[in-house]
Amino acid sequence: MYQQAGCKKPFTRLWLSSMEENAIREGFAHLKPSTEYDALYNAALCRERADWMVGINASRLFSCLYGQPLAVGRVMTPVLAMTVVREAAIAAFVPEKFYTVDLELTSGCTASSRRIPEKSVAENLLKACRKEMVATIQRITRKEKSENPPPLYDLTTLQRDANRLLGYSAQQTLDYVQSLYEKKLTTYPRTDSCYITDDDEEMLEELTEELEVFLGITPEDMDEAVPRTRRTVNREKVTDHHAILPTRSMLQADLEALPKGEQNVLKLIIARTLMAVSKPFRYLETLLTTECAGEEFTAKGKEVLEEGWKAVERKVLADILNRKQELTALPNAAENECGILNAELKEGQTSPPKHFTEDTLLHAMETASADSMPEGVERQGIGTPATRAATIEKLVQKGFLERKGNKKTKVLLPTDKGKALITVMPEEMQSADMTADWEAKLLQIERGEMEPETFMTEIKEMISSLVTTTEAAKGANALMKNKIIGVCPNCGKPVVEREKGWFCENRECRFVLWKDNAFFKRLGKRLDAHVADKLLRDGRVRLKDCKSAKGKTYNATVLLSCEADGRSKFSLEFEGGC
Repeated sequence: MYQQAGCKKPFTRLWLSSMEENAIREGFAHLKPSTEYDALYNAALCRERADWMVGINASRLFSCLYGQPLAVGRVMTPVLAMTVVREAAIAAFVPEKFYTVDLELTSGCTASSRRIPEKSVAENLLKACRKEMVATIQRITRKEKSENPPPLYDLTTLQRDANRLLGYSAQQTLDYVQSLYEKKLTTYPRTDSCYITDDDEEMLEELTEELEVFLGITPEDMDEAVPRTRRTVNREKVTDHHAILPTRSMLQADLEALPKGEQNVLKLIIARTLMAVSKPFRYLETLLTTECAGEEFTAKGKEVLEEGWKAVERKVLADILNRKQELTALPNAAENECGILNAELKEGQTSPPKHFTEDTLLHAMETASADSMPEGVERQGIGTPATRAATIEKLVQKGFLERKGNKKTKVLLPTDKGKALITVMPEEMQSADMTADWEAKLLQIERGEMEPETFMTEIKEMISSLVTTTEAAKGANALMKNKIIGVCPNCGKPVVEREKGWFCENRECRFVLWKDNAFFKRLGKRLDAHVADKLLRDGRVRLKDCKSAKGKTYNATVLLSCEADGRSKFSLEFEGGC
């Protein structure tokens, strides 16, 4: 409105990281001159315009080339390419078998040989060990190690943990933490910083003390060697908003009244806040090296010296982690030799790369092109914390990605349509390096180190080159064809799946099964691919536990027919002929 009205008058901005009353009062007491945020505004405007220009031109270009609606995006397409490349690597992977010989020693531990590719060599070693039945201790190495506490949460690391531990999608986590922010229970969620500023250190110190009392955590787990909040302070790494924190209002709130998803996400944030200011986790790692039949065998053990931040994690997240992480300490071996109680051959094989989950895909987006970017560039990934969840959701909604797996562990797989799109896409549109380079330049604009016009000129030149040089790939039309799932009951032509439903390929036919289907919604059901397949094949599908308007459940069969004009029509047949 300010721009459209052509207004030139100075104004101030209210800049908040929390919706708490005292934070809002503090914000109004220290309003910021608008000029302090001109560069941030320019960067956001450039990002918005670049995304729109690439999307509208590239989508139109490829839709015309291949005769069907295709969505192409500055961030979306490289992310899809990542998943396609990963699936290609999995498909091309050839597992290799290997063998190890395990020795159960009288000292109370099991020592293993190196991986041996040839089974005959491993079998000969097994025979030799069984013949000797004694292992000579070569050396025992003990080393004290530690793991520093994890940093505070930014949005991406919170989304990754919520996916890994709770099975929540990135969008679900964003929705939950946004709701917590609006309820004044957490600070601003769309942040890319894991740190706080010096101005916030005293606030965090007081907050952690109150959280300890609130949760009954003893101070001995906290780090007193240095001011415990000091490692969370880094002004240079806080751009717009500091890390995600619980608020003091949360301490007085009725947390049991929150939806379960919000409770779990809040619990992660509370735990991470306390873990970040706790002592390091310290342990003693022991490596026992023995020799038998001319081959080295090793056994490893760990002994906890100080739980530190892991004690906080265990206490606060016990119900979420739902596991016991036992560390095995090696028994003391006083003699130079150990007897062998048993020797056995173990077979294994190398593992292929893992399918992407939302956790690992978010990490890949965050670190994309890190190796190829100039040293010292801060923003190396593609997308921003605020947009990565929406990018994944859009790829799923457009039918380029699909989620598969159980409720807690879902993988993201490219569909045939997604693979086909990447097959015909020019390298520059797939490249994470180019998109990450744009993100780095947008950060330069945000800092006032680059003119917005320079960036937008680059974008326009890239689009112009793309439009004038790209031609349809030979033989690609077969790849780009929509999946046929059945025959149209109205005209007999193929029915294909598209973004919003299953359509008859005959343009003059009005038959369609909408995915967002009002009839099925009234039954408390979804019209998915399985239901559509049954309806087209058999003309009917049996549904269990349909819901009536009064909330009662019943079983029924949905019958499919066609109206006079070809549109789909549904009716119900109840069990028992009622």
